[in-house]
Amino acid sequence: MSMRRVLRLLPVVPSVLLLLLFLLAPVAWSFYASFTDAALSGRAAKDPQWVGADNYVRMFSDDSFPLAAWLTIVFVAASAVLGQNVLGLLIALLMTRSRRAMASWVGTAVVAAWVLPEIVAAFAAYAYFNREGTLNQVVGAFGGVGPDWLYSFPLVAIVLANTWHGTAFSMLVYRAALADVPRDIAEAALMDGARGWQRLAFITLPLIRSSIATNLMLITLQTLAVFTLIWVMTAGGPANASTTLPVLAYQEAFKFGDIGYGTAVASVLILLGMIFGGVYVRLLREQRP
Repeated sequence: MSMRRVLRLLPVVPSVLLLLLFLLAPVAWSFYASFTDAALSGRAAKDPQWVGADNYVRMFSDDSFPLAAWLTIVFVAASAVLGQNVLGLLIALLMTRSRRAMASWVGTAVVAAWVLPEIVAAFAAYAYFNREGTLNQVVGAFGGVGPDWLYSFPLVAIVLANTWHGTAFSMLVYRAALADVPRDIAEAALMDGARGWQRLAFITLPLIRSSIATNLMLITLQTLAVFTLIWVMTAGGPANASTTLPVLAYQEAFKFGDIGYGTAVASVLILLGMIFGGVYVRLLREQRP
């Protein structure tokens, strides 16, 4: 390697060191701990022993893990891929066709939910879906009796809450992407007799496909790691009906004190995120001219 190339790489050395220290090192420790019997108390807390793949064997034979994995996939697909992504795109499309004042009001209302800290958004959603909360107060005003949403439909409640909290990011991404769509192409299609849905399906969406893939990657990885919202609203209950992988990892590691098993669950979550990320990165590469 030439001296000139070495000098060019020097400015990035601090960033690489910080990345190794604060990102890769904890991930590496997590993988290592998943092969031990590390615990919060007792002998294993002071001197954890290597147990090999015992934690993973136990995990795949535990009924709670496949349920948590399935709930995680449903939660991500419903609240990120369908909820935030589709709703964000629809809002962005409506804002481009509405008056500036209306678009400004809608954008402010949607972004207001996004800028809330997750813990605040979680308490707000809990107050809304609680048995005596806002939703049932509205239902009662019309003479109905609402159920205990957090007990009867916990997964639906956390999906709706996460969609409400995170849709603004997708809306902003698609607003920027739609602003770059050439107007002359859409106008030419309109003159050729293309209807609204045809222009959307065959012109707009193909032109912003790179933004769609990027947005899907970011919101999927973010939703995979959602913990506070679920923990505040349902704590994974009732009967594990809303226990996703982050919640399961927390329960095993810090509620039951089994750090080794908890980090094994977290390691599977990391691998799942890497798979999703790899798929989206490949999609982005295929879309480049």
